[in-house]
Amino acid sequence: MELAVRKYLLLYINLLAALFLMVPGLQAKEKSFTIVIDPGHGGKDPGAIGYSAKEKSINLAVALFLGEMIEKAHPDTRVVYTRKTDRFIELDERANIANRNKADLFVSIHTNSVKRGSSVRGTETFTLGLARSDENLEVAMRENSAILLEDDYLQKYEGFDPTSTESYIIFEFMQNKHMEQSIGFASSIQKEFVKTKRANRGVKQGGLLVLRKTSMPAVLVELGFISNREEERYMASSSGQRALARALYNAFDRFKNEYDRKKGALNGAVSRSPAQQQQVMPERQTATTTVAVAKKGTVVYKIQIMTSDKKLPANSRQFKGYKNVSSFTERGLHKYTYGESTNFNEIRALRRKVAKDFKDAFIIEFVDGEKVNK
Repeated sequence: MELAVRKYLLLYINLLAALFLMVPGLQAKEKSFTIVIDPGHGGKDPGAIGYSAKEKSINLAVALFLGEMIEKAHPDTRVVYTRKTDRFIELDERANIANRNKADLFVSIHTNSVKRGSSVRGTETFTLGLARSDENLEVAMRENSAILLEDDYLQKYEGFDPTSTESYIIFEFMQNKHMEQSIGFASSIQKEFVKTKRANRGVKQGGLLVLRKTSMPAVLVELGFISNREEERYMASSSGQRALARALYNAFDRFKNEYDRKKGALNGAVSRSPAQQQQVMPERQTATTTVAVAKKGTVVYKIQIMTSDKKLPANSRQFKGYKNVSSFTERGLHKYTYGESTNFNEIRALRRKVAKDFKDAFIIEFVDGEKVNK
């Protein structure tokens, strides 16, 4: 009798297992998106030190809160941390962790500080780029100084000296195909911080080593100034850390929803025949390209030269003397283009020239006045 019961029990277990495998709803949701969260500094590298708190501890606490929120609300997202405890991780390895895990997004969390001026406050979010101002360069130098604690850092970082302004010219020659997504995500983060009544210091670019080797959209967030006693108390408190993590989560949620929307719309991209792609319209000359009133369904190629979270005047120095720069707005960002043509070879030749001044310039397409999202 006991043997028969065991047989029935074993059969019941096998049937449950088979049912679990056959019914998708009973299985764990597939992890289709990976985010790497990087709490800056750690271990022998305390980061910035306030009156009573250390940057490394604030960064880790906010990172863990953020990961917890993402895992709870997005079961299809895999959360990877560069560290979950108080230990030292080399800057190079932080990027390697993201690349090895084929991350879709990289978020490095930091806390700011200034040597003078305890009244300085606010949040700012960086993407990779040239440190174009003394203030940006100071942030980049401070965050990059962690490599001085690493063995053989000169060999590992190809002679890069984080204390030398000359070393930062290497970022003039870097290209980042994820720049636009990074800036968009950074802008969203800052908007969420504003909602929590944090002072907004904006989206900036800097020569940050931790972002240099990442092969996905990546940002470095400065949560506030530990050199400001009021901000230090806020960032060191559990309530402040949760509020900061919530702002980061809200920005992530928007990024992830947009990622899912694009992924689901891949098969619905605008299709065009070779004849449409090569169609040449009646010409009228501009300074650089051939344009005219486009026939319906005709592809018009343009060169996107930059993205900004602020509207720039026509004579902005950031256009580097280029005239007839056009713009369009997409997801709250102002995107600037130069030149337009229905002839792809013509616009490709122009892009090569433009890339000397705008190294991240790339070609985009419009059909009937609407940008084609691929």
